[in-house]
Amino acid sequence: MNISSRQKAVKRASSIVVKAGTRLLTDSSRIAILISQIAKLREKKYNVLLVSSGAVGLGMKTLGKTVRPKKLSEVQALAAVGQSKLMSLYEAECRKFGFHAAQLLLTAADIQDRERHLNVLNCIYSLWSENILPIINENDSVSVDELKFGDNDMLAALIATMTRSELTVLLTMVDGLFSLKEGKLDKRISVVANLSDEIKNMATGTDDSAMSVGGMSSKLRAAETVTRAGEHLWIADGTDPEVLVKIINAQDVGTLFMPVSEKQMDSKKRWLTFFSKASGKIIVDDGAAKALSQKGRSLLPSGITGTEGGFKRGDTISICDKSGTIIAKGLSNYSEKEIGKLMGRKSTEISSLLGYDGDEEVVHRNNLVLC
Repeated sequence: MNISSRQKAVKRASSIVVKAGTRLLTDSSRIAILISQIAKLREKKYNVLLVSSGAVGLGMKTLGKTVRPKKLSEVQALAAVGQSKLMSLYEAECRKFGFHAAQLLLTAADIQDRERHLNVLNCIYSLWSENILPIINENDSVSVDELKFGDNDMLAALIATMTRSELTVLLTMVDGLFSLKEGKLDKRISVVANLSDEIKNMATGTDDSAMSVGGMSSKLRAAETVTRAGEHLWIADGTDPEVLVKIINAQDVGTLFMPVSEKQMDSKKRWLTFFSKASGKIIVDDGAAKALSQKGRSLLPSGITGTEGGFKRGDTISICDKSGTIIAKGLSNYSEKEIGKLMGRKSTEISSLLGYDGDEEVVHRNNLVLC
């Protein structure tokens, strides 16, 4: 099974997102090795996108600092120092193989806003069409907590989901996910078919350092996102100078995470699930919660007990049960003000209550995803 799983993941891929962590990018020789591997993937006609950490780490090295500062403005300053140096190194290495690098610095808001999301996506596709390597990093110099992805593992997962890239590779300092025995790392897990709670509990902070942010826990969160969208994610040892070549040759390295479903999530549901920010909430009764979560039904006005947020028609909203737990997200056919008139009433009463013929459903099941 493991051999066929790896072969399937590679055969299916036409686009690959590669993420390299800070500890893999602390000197020019490591960057040279990484780009030489990416060049080999490109020779095999893969569209490759690199999500690169390292700006803050390179800024620290440039300024002779050994401990990552806690003050946001100081981290932002280090990112500003390091980012230009990092891209200069990347461009120099890419040119050795006859192609160029392009830099995209993003905040979470850039992919949560629909228009900006599409602009970023079209930019990536244009770069690929021009045979240019897109290199993406979080814009640390302007990001604040509410606009952050959290770490570049999640950024890579979201970019992969956004571009419908069939394979994401997270390069780290260890050879994948290991089982635990008496609290210590035991055996490498080759393939994960189901990202269960037991698997999640195996995550340890083996990738932490003074310069990096993420660890194995963040990589498993990234795997959860990618596999839910219907794609593969591979965690592998970035210190191996041939690791990317081994992966596309379906060799048994690292840990491969299999998609939840053979069917890739469609574009609308990707947007709702991973990117669209809710403008408000609709609270529903037990019957409506069951109809949504267990029977795949649309949300009707009769099951609504309350609203929050001042949302408008067409906005993304969270749907919560009576305990406040979010059970779904969807696009509302009505504004909060209109729903105030409709909640608890039958769909047949909508026209008389609003004065016009509206949709029977407050949220249609085709515009709804379960959480």
